[in-house]
Amino acid sequence: MKKILAIIIALITIGFASYFAFIYYVSVSDGIRSGELIRLSHKGVIVKTWEGELSQGISGAQIFKFSVLDSDKDVIEKMKTLQGQYVKLTYEEKYRTFFWWGETRYFIKTIKKENSPFNQK
Repeated sequence: MKKILAIIIALITIGFASYFAFIYYVSVSDGIRSGELIRLSHKGVIVKTWEGELSQGISGAQIFKFSVLDSDKDVIEKMKTLQGQYVKLTYEEKYRTFFWWGETRYFIKTIKKENSPFNQK
């Protein structure tokens, strides 16, 4: 009986570890989005996460919501300085997320200032 219980506990532990590893390491897609960085906030009651929005249209109807991991300090600092400007974001989409990572499944990896196509003559 003890051997069966130990096997069941081991299988459950391996299952949880595999699920965590899948969510942590596997991404569904990655890509690049450009637009005006309109919001970056550090929000949450118990666990604070970095959340932001990128406007991809003139009317603001196309909003790309994203999260930034706390470990990406350089990305967060660049976003603070580029607030309100036209930027290019490189992101990674995860299959699922954990509540301590952020609200969205889109995580920003790099940010770069770009020239706005709307301001060209």
